[in-house]
Amino acid sequence: MHSDLASNLTNHFLLAMPGMADDNFGGTVVFVAEHGPKGALGLVINRPMELDLRTLFARIDLKLESGAFADLPVFFGGPVQSDRGFVLHQPLGAWSSTVTVGDDVGLTSSKDVLEAVAAGRGPDRMLVTLGYSGWGPGQLEDEIARNAWLTVPADPDVLFDVPVEQRVARAFGLLGIDPVFLSSAAGHA
Repeated sequence: MHSDLASNLTNHFLLAMPGMADDNFGGTVVFVAEHGPKGALGLVINRPMELDLRTLFARIDLKLESGAFADLPVFFGGPVQSDRGFVLHQPLGAWSSTVTVGDDVGLTSSKDVLEAVAAGRGPDRMLVTLGYSGWGPGQLEDEIARNAWLTVPADPDVLFDVPVEQRVARAFGLLGIDPVFLSSAAGHA
């Protein structure tokens, strides 16, 4: 059973259920970029930080030539390696450290993608996080079994185009659920 689930959660959203005990994840939508026998890696996509890309680029000595991305927020991707940047982007491109996630979406952790963005040669759509969310072998499956998360195949539009404040509702909408109707005291029949 675990192998079927493990092979299917890459390129999915995790939707935190009400009552999520971990403050890092209450009310979040997490995009799963990698999931397999060794565990999972995801990025929270709806927690903007008090930091925009213009400021982030200045901190790493890059000047954003294009104003298209300058005002985009940097997101809290999760509590692991919170000083390190991760870029979700479309199209895939050819960067030195990219994992193909699906639907022509890549996750890049190397600086070359940001250098290309600064020069106006980067991907068309992107979301930048500091840090990521990680799970050890079987840990995510266990959390799902305990009803901590709902899962749904990811939609790139939710990642890149939907306004931050609408991402939770839109992600739940992919399941046909209005999050207003979810109870934090879900029972088992």
